[in-house]
Amino acid sequence: DASLQSLRRIPTPPSAALMRFATSSYRLCVSNPALYRRHEHGRVTRNSISSSSKQGIHRSRTMASADESGLVGSVFFLDKFAQRQWDDPQYSGATLTIDKAEFVAKMHDAHAAGSPLVDGYAPFCKHVFVPNFVDARLSTLLITKENEHLLKSGYSSRTPSELPVLTRWFPMEAVGEPPKSKMLDVILYSREQLIKERDAMDSKAEKGELPDAPWGIISIKSQDEDFELPMQPITMMRNALGREEGGSGVSLDRAKYDASVAFWKEHAPIVKAESGPSGE
Repeated sequence: DASLQSLRRIPTPPSAALMRFATSSYRLCVSNPALYRRHEHGRVTRNSISSSSKQGIHRSRTMASADESGLVGSVFFLDKFAQRQWDDPQYSGATLTIDKAEFVAKMHDAHAAGSPLVDGYAPFCKHVFVPNFVDARLSTLLITKENEHLLKSGYSSRTPSELPVLTRWFPMEAVGEPPKSKMLDVILYSREQLIKERDAMDSKAEKGELPDAPWGIISIKSQDEDFELPMQPITMMRNALGREEGGSGVSLDRAKYDASVAFWKEHAPIVKAESGPSGE
């Protein structure tokens, strides 16, 4: 009858999955327009990547869970290693309270606005230096005669699968809350490097597939400088030990190691947790 005919003309509302796909596609186009063009019939297609169905299926499988949580975009994703800065109260460095998905979105905005990828200590490592938009506090303190008696030391590891190492730190309760930093050094590893590190350690492989974005955010450092500060000497040693021990596999550079020692013999991290840090 007429009423049934009328109902048939009512358009079916789009599914939630379709809406998520449309939103994700729009964000990709806005954040990385050079990779996309508009088809003559209004559809968006990618220029630089093959449109084979096999690749499309792989991409949908690897990005599905990350897309829904908002922790991945067209350029960056928030790696589990960096998520310790939100989730681990013993983290030795900048701890963050901003929503994780909001942080990833703002990093895409900063990169699209011109913040470049700066070369790091190896080809797979990059940095993005941005003004501190998360109100993070400085995470290191200059060691002086007045405060050196407040230093503590102990053995700990960053993850259960890594070797415990000897570290020293200032308890925040002893030195007070530091001021907010001027800058953030957002450290990136390539997806390919993170896959190699996961393959080398069973505990990392258990975390599942990585999102299909080219750069993983692995650390956020709060500092006043807009350039890379030396990593800790023990981190350089761990990297030289190889991926099987939680490092990157990059050989020790003596000149960079000496520069690291010169910096860290005069500085120490500030740790909020009374029980001390989780590794260096």
